[in-house]
Amino acid sequence: MSAVVRGRIHSWDLSTGVDGPGTRFVLFISGCPLRCLYCANPDTWHMRDGQGTTVDQVMAGIEKYRAFVTTAGGGVTLTGGEPLLQPAFAGAVLRRCKEAGLHTALDTSGFLGARATDELLADTDLVLLDIKSFDVPTYRALTGGELTPTLNFATRLDRLGVPMWIRYVLVPGWTDAPEHVDALARFVSELPSVQRVEVLPFHKLGAAKYTALGVPFPLRDTPGPSAELVERVRGQFRHRGVKAY
Repeated sequence: MSAVVRGRIHSWDLSTGVDGPGTRFVLFISGCPLRCLYCANPDTWHMRDGQGTTVDQVMAGIEKYRAFVTTAGGGVTLTGGEPLLQPAFAGAVLRRCKEAGLHTALDTSGFLGARATDELLADTDLVLLDIKSFDVPTYRALTGGELTPTLNFATRLDRLGVPMWIRYVLVPGWTDAPEHVDALARFVSELPSVQRVEVLPFHKLGAAKYTALGVPFPLRDTPGPSAELVERVRGQFRHRGVKAY
């Protein structure tokens, strides 16, 4: 069945240390329901802008780099966009990767976590869960979506025993409020499946993409966080007993 499952992808890349453990084959799946103000990949928002492909074609591409990613302790990461906008396609790729003995990771906002079947999650070795904010109004203003689905997904992953790395983008004036960080730290500290939190400093590396698309970059004038602010936030997670990087 996987041979006939089709999907739309933006591109693929190889990365080390930023998309899961080791060197990863990173597949960017097209389409996303959120519009995060700091999004670095606005060119992945729309499925119509992606290229059609099949699971077999994706696996053929992955196989070319199998030796490279496996000897480096890596694997395959599905990201986007939002992979769970195409759950059948994402699930089929994850299944084929598992059958091929490859470590699998799913990078997701969790907003569409209800679309992930238990079978899909059984084929997922690691979830990189992006929690944009732990404050409901801030989350809504920052992403255009709701926070509850992501928190429900996190608790479901924990119940299923799926390992998680939490990703938290630190944006001055948006996600740096001490009380909101501490509330998130308390939440994730109560989920045994959370292995670590990655505090990711806001950057503007995707600004040129907005210009190319003719779309305003909402945070163009927002500065990146200072080293001191990054360390303060990491310290708040560590204070709750959570490994933070």
